[in-house]
Amino acid sequence: MAKGRIRSRMELREQHDAAEARERAETLDAGTSAVSESAEEVSTEGKPKKKKAAVKKAPSEAKPRKTKTKAVERKRLVWVVYDNSHKEIARFPYTQRKEADEKAEQLKTDKKQTYFVQPVKEVIKESAASSAK
Repeated sequence: MAKGRIRSRMELREQHDAAEARERAETLDAGTSAVSESAEEVSTEGKPKKKKAAVKKAPSEAKPRKTKTKAVERKRLVWVVYDNSHKEIARFPYTQRKEADEKAEQLKTDKKQTYFVQPVKEVIKESAASSAK
């Protein structure tokens, strides 16, 4: 614990501001003396030293990046009959939904297990489609 007199924040602030003002005054005095020294150097040499002008590079415009277009995958919808453990039992084209439902009902009555029909999108292979043309 701090013992002794409690310091006022206002007093501490005033002391800090005074110290900063002294530092600024010292740097200004040092800066003016440095300027006078550099003026003396110029007069003794006769010619002032020239600094090389920094050449700024013009920012080039950002080139648009070409995005690679993906080949469109063609898909078709088929009806798949699954058993209760999600094992595929049979596949039917999209137009044969009625036959897929009948197959699921037949399997339910024969084996007394759960069977269901679900639509699945499958990718059409391009090689088969292109060779048929």
